[in-house]
Amino acid sequence: MIMTEHNKAIRDKIPEIIKQSGNDCNVKILSDSEFLKKLEDKLSEEVSEYQESKSLEELADILEVIHRILEINKIPKEKLDEIRIMKKDERGGFKNNLFLIDSST
Repeated sequence: MIMTEHNKAIRDKIPEIIKQSGNDCNVKILSDSEFLKKLEDKLSEEVSEYQESKSLEELADILEVIHRILEINKIPKEKLDEIRIMKKDERGGFKNNLFLIDSST
């Protein structure tokens, strides 16, 4: 059996899914601070996958990673939305599809 190296954060049920498919895997449980670094890498991976596929499932994966980052940092999801709304009120959203070409200084 050939082992493929992954070295990345995975969802909780992935080892079980791998084993159910007749394969083996090795996992390590990381501390929250160690896992946070791996989640930040995972966030970049998920954003890249969304950019490539434009898939709703990839957007859901991005949110799942963000939710776990919030949990590790003991930040309620509502706080993130509160900040999002505050920034939208202060600076606007993206509803008008504006694209900045240049500005003077």
